Amino acid sequence: MTENAIDVHVETTGETVGEAKWAALRELEQLVPGLDRDRVEFEVLSEGERGLLGVGYTPARVIARAAQAAPAVADESDEAAAAREFVQRIAATIGASVTASSDQEDGIVTVTCFGADLGLLIGKHGQTIDAIQYLANAIVRAEGGSHEVVVDAAGYRARRTATLEAVAQRAAKRAVSTGKAIELDPMTSIERKIVHEALKGDAEVETESEGSEPNRFVVVFPREPTDD
Repeated sequence: MTENAIDVHVETTGETVGEAKWAALRELEQLVPGLDRDRVEFEVLSEGERGLLGVGYTPARVIARAAQAAPAVADESDEAAAAREFVQRIAATIGASVTASSDQEDGIVTVTCFGADLGLLIGKHGQTIDAIQYLANAIVRAEGGSHEVVVDAAGYRARRTATLEAVAQRAAKRAVSTGKAIELDPMTSIERKIVHEALKGDAEVETESEGSEPNRFVVVFPREPTDD
């Protein structure tokens, strides 16, 4: 491994060593964009064992390792650098070994995390990474910053976008079928924009953001019929 690479590894199990390796490759592909499968190294911890008379088994266990190039730190604004450093400090505090890079565009600072402990950083149902993102935005606002901060890892935000679009479509159907306004959970301004955009072309509903930060939320209304 080169000095500018990060060791990314996962441990998986399967009924056979082959199945455990296949599961490991699928996990690594989520963590390492553009993974070269031929360069993945495997360590077999256990080859597994069938139970007596073929009943039950002890699973095979493997560790798979891949080297990921460490992100280069480009020229950053003070705001982007502060957001990146804050995310790295929080990650270290919770015991997640990650490296972060930042990108700033159209009023948004995106901090992208890389490394072996992205699962820990993301947390169950994204609760940890969402909390880190919330804190990063609170710090930026407290220091007079004008950019919104997005914290991402292993494509989590893309999956979150797909989830929000599905939530928006379900809310629209409920609003139309019940004739009542549907309030969604509090979201960041970026997430609210995703919902608004998802329903912008729906002739049967309209959306509005209500409430105050950080608890501002989207309401989906059935559209009032218009007289021809």
